[in-house]
Amino acid sequence: MKQLAGLLKWVLKAAIFFTLFAFALNNQQDATVHFFFGTQWRAPQVLVVLAAFAAGLAIGALGMVPRWWRQRVGQQRTGAAPPTEVAGQSTVNRPDVTLHGL
Repeated sequence: MKQLAGLLKWVLKAAIFFTLFAFALNNQQDATVHFFFGTQWRAPQVLVVLAAFAAGLAIGALGMVPRWWRQRVGQQRTGAAPPTEVAGQSTVNRPDVTLHGL
């Protein structure tokens, strides 16, 4: 059973790789990105898409930094240890979580 699951994961990864590879091969024509003040960038279209994706990831991560920082500072103030997992179950008590309507 584990061998079949491993094989299916490998086939899925290979399919994703070849799909992205075909996308890159089919989008080699130049694209021009116009910025402010008349500046522009000319590059293959696949690089433009990749750069836009990477910029989105970076902006998303930077948007999360303040929240991470507040949580870290809050944990240091209270002396609480970071959450840990033992045998797949969280060991952190969550008094802020309540079940309504049960």
